[in-house]
Amino acid sequence: MSKLEKITFNPEGEDPVDFYVLEQTRIGGYNYILVTDFEEGDGEALILKDISKDGEEESIFTIVSDDEELAAVAGVFENMLDDISFE
Repeated sequence: MSKLEKITFNPEGEDPVDFYVLEQTRIGGYNYILVTDFEEGDGEALILKDISKDGEEESIFTIVSDDEELAAVAGVFENMLDDISFE
């Protein structure tokens, strides 16, 4: 298995958090990334949506929490990755 890209998030007022990128996709003009908190094995997975404007230097990500949007994007990621399933 290839090494996963590690990215660090800096939530306002909180300590930085490292995540590993499992996959990324673009849907409806937005970039989405599937991240996990562990590089290997089972871990928590989150789907994050890039809400920054085109041309901005830094990306601004928010956790996808809308049930309909989450289901749609999770379905895309499940199709992209054979060994991933969401519970």
